[in-house]
Amino acid sequence: MLDFNASVLLIYTGGTIGMTEDSTGALRSFDFNYLKENVPEINRLNFNIDSIHFDTPIDSSDMNPDKWKLLVKIIEENYEKQDGFVILHGTDTMAYSASALSFMLENLNKPVILTGSQLPIGKIRTDGKENLITALEIAVDKNEKGEALVPEVCIFFQNLLMRGNRTIKINADNFKAFNTFNYPILAEAGTYIRYRHELILSRPYNLKPKFHYLLDPNVTVIRIFPGISAEILRATINIPHLKGIILETYGAGNAPTEKWFLDIIKEGIDKGIIIVNVTQCASGSVEMNRYQAGKTLKNLGVLSGNDITTEAAVAKLMFLFGHGLNREEVKYNMQLSLAGEITV
Repeated sequence: MLDFNASVLLIYTGGTIGMTEDSTGALRSFDFNYLKENVPEINRLNFNIDSIHFDTPIDSSDMNPDKWKLLVKIIEENYEKQDGFVILHGTDTMAYSASALSFMLENLNKPVILTGSQLPIGKIRTDGKENLITALEIAVDKNEKGEALVPEVCIFFQNLLMRGNRTIKINADNFKAFNTFNYPILAEAGTYIRYRHELILSRPYNLKPKFHYLLDPNVTVIRIFPGISAEILRATINIPHLKGIILETYGAGNAPTEKWFLDIIKEGIDKGIIIVNVTQCASGSVEMNRYQAGKTLKNLGVLSGNDITTEAAVAKLMFLFGHGLNREEVKYNMQLSLAGEITV
């Protein structure tokens, strides 16, 4: 049910969707003063749309924890006067941003929808218009009680609404740029927007939202590959101030069983580094008891990431370390679902 008295805040960070062609055919940053000129369909939406943009729009390749904090600040400052938020974001790091925001916006009871496009919104064949318009509608959609239908951080792209911290980018060219392999889609937009209410996070509306700004970027990702050397692995665990490693392993959580490899992994754990095992596969889960290679890592103290994405695991470790949790507390919380990011 759309609330025609509702208001949504449109936040532009940068990215392809915000580009438009000038008279010479060159692409330039989108000017929100002309939003309704470039997307005239917005005039037919019967709710208020406010907009704000980064002082300097960025390519999503330049997204970082400081920019995530800026997004949280914008949302916090406008939370009470808006019914929902739509963030226009470049596609390359959208899944990282959605994952980070899902932890930084605690007790969220309003939609925060990230979207973008593969073609600039000024192009005739752009996918940006449909992505933008439907994201705006979802951001203000409510039930009969006046509560938001989607009180969580999501990505909307190519007709699909996906939990943000379950989503990965799968294609650099196709309009279907994202998918969520380990969790079903939350809604599909066709003639109607069909929500799967039972899959959407249930929020306690009596709790006030908490806005978090503490992140510790001292984490890294190691992708295992045939031929990975002891020098590379040892150099990684010796990075100054390193606190966490996302270890991207084969299949259900398997890695080399050679002594040198296991010795370095143990050396890292003995140094206090938390190592989280996630699968390189787009779909599936780490099951460290399935094969001996996984059992060996588990016995050394490597944590199972279950079915978490690399993007969510990175953001979650940054979030937990940023809040000053000790090693055991971080390990404990990595096994919990804080924002629907893993299947427990």
